[in-house]
Amino acid sequence: MTEAVARQETGRKASKEFRRQQLIDATIKVLAQKGYATLTVADVARAAGLSTGIIIFHFISKDELLASVLRFLAEEYYQHWKRVLAAAGEAPEARLFALMQADFNADIYTTDKLSAWIAFWGETQGRPVYEQICGGFDAERRQACFACCQAMISASGYDLDPRLTMQALDALGDGLWLGVTAAGNGLASVNDARRIMQSALAAYFPRHYGLEPR
Repeated sequence: MTEAVARQETGRKASKEFRRQQLIDATIKVLAQKGYATLTVADVARAAGLSTGIIIFHFISKDELLASVLRFLAEEYYQHWKRVLAAAGEAPEARLFALMQADFNADIYTTDKLSAWIAFWGETQGRPVYEQICGGFDAERRQACFACCQAMISASGYDLDPRLTMQALDALGDGLWLGVTAAGNGLASVNDARRIMQSALAAYFPRHYGLEPR
C-alpha cells in the first residue's frame, strides 16, 4: 500500500467513526426525549440532520443502533470509574470515595445521558439488551464497592454488613440518577449529588469521612 493510499484509508476510517458517533449522540438526545419504545430511525435522522439511509448503512437496524448507543454509554462509564479508582491508590476509604463520586462526573452526569440510561433500565423493551451489554460491567463495579466496604468494616470494627452497605450505596447512586425523570424535579447539580453521596459515606463510616473528603 502506498503512503498516499494509506492516508486515504485513514481519512475514510476517521470519517466513518465520526459519522457513527454523530448518530450515537443524536440517538442519546432522542432517547432522552421519547424513550426506548417510541424512538424511530426517522427521529434520529432528523436529530442528526442526516438521511435514514445513512443510519441503516452504519447500523443495519434500529436494534443495532440502540445496542451501539448502550455500548458507548457503558464503555464510557466503565473506563471513567476504572481510571478514577486506579488514581485513588490502595487505601479502601480513598477508593470508595473516588468510586462513589465517579458517578457524578460532569461528562457522565448529564440530563440526556441519564435519560438514555433510564430508557434502557426502565422500559421492558430495553432491559434485555441492557443485561446483555452491562451485566458484567455492573457486577465488576459492585465487587469493587463491596471490597472497599469489607476492608473498612474489618479494619475499623464497624457494625455493618458489607454486602448490605454496598447495596445501599449503589441504590443511592441509582436513585440520584433516576431523579432526572421525576415529575416536577430537575437533575440535582453535580455538586449537590456529590454532597449527598458524601453524607451517606459519612453516615456509614464516620471515622473515615467528614464534611470534606480527606
